[in-house]
Amino acid sequence: MAKKKTSGGVGETIKTVIYALLLAGLIRTLLFQPFWIPSGSMKSTLLIGDFLFVNKFAYGYSYASCPSMFGVDFCGFAKGAENRLWGAEPELGDVVVFKHPVTGQDYIKRLVGGPGDRVQVINGVLFINGEEAVQTPLPDFVETFAPQGSQQNMPRCQSSAVPLGGDCVKPAFLETLPNGVSHTILDFAIRRTDDTQEFIVPEGHYFFMGDNRDNSQDSRVSQSALGVGFVPREDIIGRADRVIFSSAGRSLLMFWTWRSDRFFKAID
Repeated sequence: MAKKKTSGGVGETIKTVIYALLLAGLIRTLLFQPFWIPSGSMKSTLLIGDFLFVNKFAYGYSYASCPSMFGVDFCGFAKGAENRLWGAEPELGDVVVFKHPVTGQDYIKRLVGGPGDRVQVINGVLFINGEEAVQTPLPDFVETFAPQGSQQNMPRCQSSAVPLGGDCVKPAFLETLPNGVSHTILDFAIRRTDDTQEFIVPEGHYFFMGDNRDNSQDSRVSQSALGVGFVPREDIIGRADRVIFSSAGRSLLMFWTWRSDRFFKAID
């Protein structure tokens, strides 16, 4: 009898684990997908080491909503479909996670242009349909010049002569889009992407830019392994609404580097 009970207990445990994995897979596929911020392209809105869940049902579902595992794209067969299931349109100013149209990597940027919009950057200032996204100066964004995150990348600063451990300063601005949505951007240098042609966003596509304007590979550069170009609607994964957890260290186990002030922080 004792043997039978033990055998049954093991079976129940295995069954519970399987059900838990199936439930976790279902939640990740249909509702939320975890996402770590690996780069500084969205500073100061998002910092390297921020952890968030992507809201998938905000814009409906496409092949991109299905997570890849072990290098296998389980929903790749659906790529090229014209419509999203239960889709809602992303709004100007949303922070969106999408698949890079060429490499398939997950990217996170801010949406600044939808189908039919005319987007241009002139002298570092964004214009949408000829209307200026007004920039109001804010106090400088200051961080420590030191390796950041698991990749140990160094931040870019306004000055090129910052010593290790010194203050890395970037001018910050409050940018207000034509629909009234405001957010912080950083602009610390003169770059080729500070002056662009006028882009007309094709039907079924979107235009994205990083908030850290001088350190972002985005739609200002044509579609390639480096540039994002126009992003097809089907490549959108979901909307980023809130930072759940944040760590400034190389490893999650380095608890003294946790940023408790960013836990459950809303994304503007």
